[in-house]
Amino acid sequence: MTRDIIEINNFMVLIEQSSVEETIIEKCDFEDQVIGFAFYGSGNDELNIEYKDKKRTFNNAQGIAISFSANDKVDFVHKISPEKPLQCICIISMIKNLHKLPEQENQIFTKYLSELIHPKDDFVEGPNFYMTHDMQNAVDKIFNNRYEGTTRMMFLKSQVTELLSHFFALLSNVENNGNGIKKQDREKLYQAREILSKNIDTPPSLNELSKLIGLNDYKLKKNFKELFGVPVYKYLQNERLKKAHELLSSSDISIQEAAWYVGYESLSSFSSAFLKKFGFRPSEIKK
Repeated sequence: MTRDIIEINNFMVLIEQSSVEETIIEKCDFEDQVIGFAFYGSGNDELNIEYKDKKRTFNNAQGIAISFSANDKVDFVHKISPEKPLQCICIISMIKNLHKLPEQENQIFTKYLSELIHPKDDFVEGPNFYMTHDMQNAVDKIFNNRYEGTTRMMFLKSQVTELLSHFFALLSNVENNGNGIKKQDREKLYQAREILSKNIDTPPSLNELSKLIGLNDYKLKKNFKELFGVPVYKYLQNERLKKAHELLSSSDISIQEAAWYVGYESLSSFSSAFLKKFGFRPSEIKK
């Protein structure tokens, strides 16, 4: 586990990343009463939040954004597997320090997260969502940036601010408009996402995917974009490029092989899409 801890404004930011050869268990906790946000760009198989005799479990943390209040009696337990390396950005602030935030930011916290600011238990779960496309992009940029020193700090500050802004914007939208997707359909959409993630090189067609999850084409396309923030094909492209970046960074695989592995037949199309997403061409990783 690598853990980069930096202080940005009045927040402590933990940037955690782990790639393992066998399944391991990692624990983390806090020394004071905090309010926090965790964004999982790549997910461990299981996340358990344990306190007293209680447990809150996320069976697949990939792509979720959660908010919470916790104290020193709460353990966050990650089960990390070789198939799903962990990438997590945790943004925390001690509750007693929230008054140091600018007045308008303090008002946003008070308006939307009052139950976390005034917790009635050791752990209080706040709103949680599947990350939107904008959130996922911000997370990807944090883990894939190549800046150093002061430039890196400036960049991380901008991305952390962006993450929190997207979180509160989504929270505001849900509060004002409600969530029009039925719970049963949401589960089917999560299933569709999982099918796409596991078959990025040879994905099913939209028609095949709709049959696999038991949801008609119209609902699949409309609700997938509403829930995840991007159309089905765009989500698939993002997953392909993230996997290609991982392969190029952690193995001796060639650029052509990486492109083929994630389903790109054209090397030029792959390189252009890669540049658009990450800001640099795949060849720069291999330098």
